[in-house]
Amino acid sequence: MEQLATGEPEWDLQFDENGNLTSPAQGDFLAQVASQGVQDLFMFSHGWGTALSDAQALYATMFPLIRAAAQGASGLGKLGFAGIYWPSLWFPPTPASPPVQGGSTQASSGPSAPLSAGTAAVTGADIAASLAPGFADAAKQATITQLGQLIDEGQAMAEAGQTDEAKQGQLAQISQLIQSLTPPAPPGGQGEDCGETALLMTGDPAGDYQKAAAVFGDMPASDSTEGIGDWFTGALNGAKDALRVLSYWTMKTRAGTIGQTGLGPLLSALHAQSPGTRVHLIGHSFGARLVSFALAGIDAPVDSPVGSLVLLQGAFSHWSFAGAAGNPFGGPGTLNTLGDRVHGPLAATFTPYDWAVGVWYPKASFLAGQNLSDATVDPWGGMGADAFQPPGSAATVTMPAGGGLSYRFAPSTFYRVDASSVINNTAGEPFSGAHSDIRKMPVAQLAAAAAAAHS
Repeated sequence: MEQLATGEPEWDLQFDENGNLTSPAQGDFLAQVASQGVQDLFMFSHGWGTALSDAQALYATMFPLIRAAAQGASGLGKLGFAGIYWPSLWFPPTPASPPVQGGSTQASSGPSAPLSAGTAAVTGADIAASLAPGFADAAKQATITQLGQLIDEGQAMAEAGQTDEAKQGQLAQISQLIQSLTPPAPPGGQGEDCGETALLMTGDPAGDYQKAAAVFGDMPASDSTEGIGDWFTGALNGAKDALRVLSYWTMKTRAGTIGQTGLGPLLSALHAQSPGTRVHLIGHSFGARLVSFALAGIDAPVDSPVGSLVLLQGAFSHWSFAGAAGNPFGGPGTLNTLGDRVHGPLAATFTPYDWAVGVWYPKASFLAGQNLSDATVDPWGGMGADAFQPPGSAATVTMPAGGGLSYRFAPSTFYRVDASSVINNTAGEPFSGAHSDIRKMPVAQLAAAAAAAHS
């Protein structure tokens, strides 16, 4: 346990990829919360990116902002803060062309380049170097390294004019290794968050990797003289895109596991030992899925200390809390019955400037999406694009650019928070846009206002 400069206690909660709390010991954490007399504990989970320093920097900025915002909120007691650390994966930066929609600067700077994730520009070695540290298992790290080598060898094969049979064999090896790394869907998992597996578990890597390259804008231009636009080069680029999709799927499943098997039981134990402590869960990106799935690890509402839930540009299905009505998957979402574990409001931000969730995230499910193309609302959309679905299932409020606490949140109510006037800085982020543009006072004020509205 540490203390902020203002004296509030702060904890670093470190989980491994299986949901085990590795530091501090659970008993020590629970005893310290009790001894400190914390009444309102803000727990924040970072999203993608394996660097511990990035998460530390996020919390070092947001915790003082939340503290300052909470000073103007009635109904809150002694504050405490806990940063959640978990091993997420990071794909190497790519020279994406930003989309025109959602406020891209391309809209006012002349003709835009074709939409592309820019994955073709990175090598297999680049991808392997970024993804491997996200796995604790040495065998999985070796598999990632081998995948990078196979992709780079494939590029050499394309330039050497190998036979189609040899090229298809290379793609089959890549697909086999990707499938060996693909986490299974969790038991009882619903279809709304499993779209990525259609590409990852493909039985036709040569065909589907070419489709992936087309969807992500990474097909080479046709050139009849040099042959750089042939099918194999496109398929290799699509294999790189498949590795990006693997990183999405791994992070989603891992975040759910850590939330449900690690954070959820920890929250139940905290409530049993310190029933007067309210916990306010905040999650960004895939971390939003982590804190949401913590609700699945709490047996009953009476066992829950959760006073509010704030999802910042969540990178998981906007159908997760939905009922069966209007749901394109024909049944309720995975978390549909678990909102009662939150005794205050449940709020999710969305903005058109988040290209990571609004543009690229649903493309990872393009193969599965062919079966639900007639849905009124994007079946594979993420929280950060339009928040809780279907329309009408949540009240819509606007995050004021100037900040403020006057949301008038009601307990046990879902809210879609239009953050387009705040989470909108896309400068220097051609792939993700404003996805991580959350280190701002209005965002902290949202968390404080939700916390103050507990029942």
